[in-house]
This record gives sequence, structure tokens and C-alpha cells, in this order.
Amino acid sequence: MPTLEPRHVSILSTGSFLPGDPIDNATLERLCGTLPPEVLDNIQVRQRHWMIEPETGHHTTGTSTMATAAARRALARADIDPADIDLLVVSSASPEYQLPAVVTYVQEQLGLAHCASIEFRAACTGFVQGLDYARRMLADGTYRTAVVIGAEAISPLLVPMYLGVDPDLVRMRDRLVINSFGDGAGAVVLRAGEPGSADPNGEFVFGTACLGGDRKPGMQIVGGGTHAPVFDQAKRKRLVEMKLDVNGTATFGPKVFVAGMKDMLARTGLTVAEIDACVLPEGNADYFTAEFDAAGVTPEDQAVLAKNIVENLATVGATGSAAVPLALDEGWVQGRVRPGDQVLLLAVEASRYLYAGLSLRWEAPAPKESGRVDA
Repeated sequence: MPTLEPRHVSILSTGSFLPGDPIDNATLERLCGTLPPEVLDNIQVRQRHWMIEPETGHHTTGTSTMATAAARRALARADIDPADIDLLVVSSASPEYQLPAVVTYVQEQLGLAHCASIEFRAACTGFVQGLDYARRMLADGTYRTAVVIGAEAISPLLVPMYLGVDPDLVRMRDRLVINSFGDGAGAVVLRAGEPGSADPNGEFVFGTACLGGDRKPGMQIVGGGTHAPVFDQAKRKRLVEMKLDVNGTATFGPKVFVAGMKDMLARTGLTVAEIDACVLPEGNADYFTAEFDAAGVTPEDQAVLAKNIVENLATVGATGSAAVPLALDEGWVQGRVRPGDQVLLLAVEASRYLYAGLSLRWEAPAPKESGRVDA
């Protein structure tokens, strides 16, 4: 039975996996045509990794395999055997199959015949939601060791936009999407302490909300669901299609971030200046920062955020569920997230304008190595 004495929960390590070699903008220009330089500058992505071969569309790995590789890297850094895991949480909007859940394939690949396995499907916010769920299960003694993973494979949705099409005929809005997204996986390992070890003043603070209940989706992936009869869907030019409201996400997305930031500051009692590292994928992109004034972020807070935002959009692209753990992993490896830091994880999801935030005090010392794991 779970203990009545709350346990201290620590993040022991992080891990990441990026498939294949980096794909630069010049390669995409050759495949799908050019974007105006000012548009590329605004997107801010210089390279990304895809689980497909960009020239052929052939798959080189899969969502669960990437997730497993990130988990193995995190476990190795924490010096924990996979057999010690009793809770496995995965967030992904791009599983290999509708069923079984992708988390069960990660469990299988880690060699775990028996394990509590939970899956979240909220894209960018799913990892933070899953992390909070896991730490609550550890804090009350239900489980002791957990791995939380965010993994995304977006490139298969991009292939039909350009493969076999004259690059000059690829639609401009499709070029924008193709240049924006990447694939990958990130993971963290958590462990609970002894009963009664939790700080009575609180250790983690969580908040989440959807601000887009009265707005059209900022992003939709249509196809393969139950919104229409299968025989009608089969008539579509693309069985599965990604739709992106560029203007909506660029103007309303920053407002969602500000709402999430204000909510988290109110919940924690912190000021922006007291946050040592704000892990916010896309937080330094021009389309985000250009809206800060209108969204109500003061110049003083903007200056602090510019120094403390931890993100890696330029080198990995927008990666959905993997975005926060990939940025966190890079920040930890590079020493931007250090023991004693007050860390805020803040994810913004454009599909229906959600945010999820988690505030915590970082404990893990810098990793001894930062090598990649092949998948």
C-alpha cells in the first residue's frame, strides 16, 4: 500500500536520442523549394533530425525505438538497471500503431515483462504532464523508480508534401511545415526517497490548462481517426495530413506562454528573476519574442528570460512530445541546468493552445559523458 508519509522525489538524469544525421536547410531547399530568408530567420530552425531518409521516405527507426534509446541513455547516466523500473510513462502523438500503446513496446525493448505503463497523448505538453504524474506516484510510495519519455516521429507526415513533387510546385505553406519539424526522444529518470523525506514546504509545483476551447485548432493531424467513415477517408489525397494555422500559432501561442508563466509564478510565489533556468522550447524564436510586449511581458522580465531560457529549436526543430526533454537534456549536459537551480519546465501545445508547467529544484550533478545511443 502507498505510504502516508510523502517521499522526496529526485530527477537523477536525462537522456536523448536524435535519429540520423542532421538535415540542413540547403538539403530541404533542394527537396521542396525555397523559403524567403526572412521566413527562415523567423522559424529559426537551421537543422533537424528525421527518422526517415529524406530522399526516399524510407523509415530508419521508429517512435518506440527512439524512446527506448533515450531511456537507455538516461538509465546509464543514473547507473540504474532497467530491471529497477517499476513505472514507465511515455508521451507521444505519433505512435507506430493505434494499439497497443507505444509505451508497451518501450517496455518490451527494455526487457521488462512486468511494469506499470502509462501513456499520455498531448504532444508538447504531454511530457510535462507525464512527469508530474510520475512524481506524484513516486511521492506517495506507489512506485519507487520511474522513467518518463517524450518521443515524436513527425517526418513521416512530411514526406507526402514533397516526395515525387517538383520542388518548385511544393506549396509554400507545406515548405513552412517541412522546415519547422524534427523527430527525436528525450527521457528522465526519477527515484523516490524514504517515507517522510519530502520537504513539507513542497518540492514540485504543477499547473496546466487549455486556453483554446473557443478557438479553432492551431494545428491538426487529420486522418486515421473516427471523425469520418473509413471509406470516405480513403478517398482523400493524403490519408493523414497535418494542418497548421501559422498566423494563429504565431500570435496566440506567445499569449498562452504568458498565461502559463503567470499561472506558474502565482502557484510558486516566484518571480521571473528567481527562475535560474526556464526550459521553454521555441522560447527564443522571433515569432515568440515579437509578441511578448503585446502579451504583457515586461521589458525587465524579457531581459531575464533572454538569459535564462533553455531551448534548442535551431538544431532539432519543433519536436512535439520530445521538445521539453530534449531541451532539458541539452541544458543539463551543457551546464545551463545545474544543482541548486530553480527550474521551470514550460510547454506550449498549439493544437488547442494548452500549456503545462512544472517547477522544481534541480539536484542532479553534471553527467560524466554525453554520448549518443544508436537505435
